[in-house]
Amino acid sequence: MRRSVPLPVCALLLALSACQPAPSPLSDAAIAVRDAPPEHHFRGTLGGTPVELLVQDCKVFKVVRGTGQTLSLAEVLAPAPYPFFTACQRQSLRQEDDAVVAVLGRMALGAGGCCATGGTWRTRNGQAWEKTSEQAVP
Repeated sequence: MRRSVPLPVCALLLALSACQPAPSPLSDAAIAVRDAPPEHHFRGTLGGTPVELLVQDCKVFKVVRGTGQTLSLAEVLAPAPYPFFTACQRQSLRQEDDAVVAVLGRMALGAGGCCATGGTWRTRNGQAWEKTSEQAVP
């Protein structure tokens, strides 16, 4: 035997569902963090302080979380500018002991190989970066 929901109950449920606010769309920053592969995202503790970093387009950003699901990105590291057009060829973040290592490499368009600008950097707090190598080798 098939039971159906009475029409007034259906109308009430429909009306209530229509009154729910639509979920707020995610910001570009939230989408970038959500979709980042593990080698582009670090979330952990450095020097006793919680730190969250994201590498995107050969730049390292600190992830700043606000209330709810709001977040923003603040640039903390980028390779030196290059006088011609470049494209991000290599980028990664990895934890080593009590530090995070960032590898960034931009290739000049029309040129072969990598990298016209970039290198390897290390941080112990997510803010101050020390360049450890001119090579952008993961």
